[in-house]
Amino acid sequence: MKTGYKQMRCGLLGEHLGHSFSPQIHAAIADYGYDLVELPQEQVGEFVKHGGYDAFNVTIPYKQTVIPFLNTVSPEADRIGAVNTVVRHSDGTVHGYNTDYFGFSYMIDRLGIDVRGKKAMVLGTGGASLTARTVLSDRGVRELVVIGIEDNTPENLALHSDTEIIVNATPVGMYPHTGKTPVSLSLFPQCLAVLDVIYNPARTALILEAEERKIPYINGLYMLVAQAVKAFEFFTGDPAEEGIIDVITKQIEDQTRNIILIGMPGCGKSTAGRLLADQMDRPFYDADDEFTAMHDMTPAQAIRELGEDRFRQMEHLVLCELGKKSGTVIACGGGVITREYNYAPLHQNGVILYLKRELSRLATDGRPLSQKTSVEALFAARKEGYERFADLQIQNTEIPEKTVDAMLAALARFPE
Repeated sequence: MKTGYKQMRCGLLGEHLGHSFSPQIHAAIADYGYDLVELPQEQVGEFVKHGGYDAFNVTIPYKQTVIPFLNTVSPEADRIGAVNTVVRHSDGTVHGYNTDYFGFSYMIDRLGIDVRGKKAMVLGTGGASLTARTVLSDRGVRELVVIGIEDNTPENLALHSDTEIIVNATPVGMYPHTGKTPVSLSLFPQCLAVLDVIYNPARTALILEAEERKIPYINGLYMLVAQAVKAFEFFTGDPAEEGIIDVITKQIEDQTRNIILIGMPGCGKSTAGRLLADQMDRPFYDADDEFTAMHDMTPAQAIRELGEDRFRQMEHLVLCELGKKSGTVIACGGGVITREYNYAPLHQNGVILYLKRELSRLATDGRPLSQKTSVEALFAARKEGYERFADLQIQNTEIPEKTVDAMLAALARFPE
C-alpha cells in the first residue's frame, strides 16, 4: 500500500453500494479515505460540483449522468460515452476519465486471449458494454455483435452461432440473483473465451458453463481491481506499484471465497468448521441449522415426515442462499453430493473441502440415513460424489486443532 495520501478524501458514487468491493481494493492501494456515497439521481449534479471530495469513482447507474456536470472529459471517456473516475483540481474544476477501458483491457490480457480477427459478441447495451465494445474494436476484432434485451432471442442468437468471444456486460447472474445466465454456450460451438464483467459471484452461471465446457474464462474482478489502480493514478498523479493488480486480486479472492466443508455424517465438519471460522475471523454457518431456521423443522424430521427426495429439494434451497454469501465457512450435510444440482451454488463462490474420517469413528446418533443403512454402504454410495465435488481433501486427525491446521495449510496453497 502506498502512503502519504491521508489528507485526500475519495469515494465511490452510486445508487446501491452495500456489497461493493471497492473500499477493500482502494485500502490495499493507498491510505486515503474511501467512502461509499449512495445518492438519488437528482442529487448527483450537486455532488459532482460541490460534494467536497478530492476524487471519486462512479458506478451504475451514474456513469453517464455525471458527464454534463464535468468541466472536461478525457478522450477515452468521450469515445465510450461513460465516466467512472472524477478528479477535482485545485481550481475547483472537475474532470472525468474512464479507467474501465484500462480494466477491461487488463482482463483480456490476463486471460491471454488474442481477439484480433475474431468474431465477438457483447451482451448488454449499458456502460460496461460501451467499454467492452470500444476495447474490442481497438484490438481489431473481425466482427462485433451487440445483443440487447430485445435481441436476445433464439432466432437472433442462431444467426451468430460462429461467435468466438463472448462478453457478458449485463447484470444477469449478479448477486443476489445468482444462477441465471444471459445465454447458453451450447448455442456457440466455436466459442474460444468467455469474459464476464460480474465479480460477485466469482463464478456466474455463464462462467460455470464455460468451466464445464473447458472454455477459457475470466470474471470481472481483475477489471475491477485494474480500473481502481488506474483511478489511483488519476487521483494522486503518482504511478501505482508494479504488480499490484495481481496482488490485490488474489487478496480479494482469498477474502471473499467461501470455504465449504463436505463429508460423511459425523466426520467432524461442524466442529472443524467452527474452529476454522474462528481462526480466520469469518462467519460460520451450519447448513443443518440453517435448514431448521428456514423450514421450521430439523433435517431428521424432514426426512422422516416428508421423505428424502422432498428433504433434498428443501436442502437445496438452503444451499442456494448460503452459496451466495462471501467470505464464510459453511458446513454442509453429509448427503449434499447426492444431488448434482447442489454443486453450482456451492462452487460459485467457494472452495470445497472434503473432510475424511475413518468409518469406525463416524457418529450416527440422530442421523436417520446413517441408521437406515450401514455406514460402509452409505460411504460406498457417496465416495465418488465427495471426490467429484471436492477441490481439496483433508484427513480428520482426531485432534480438531491439527485438522484445522491442515485445512489452513491446504488453503494457503490453493489453487496451486
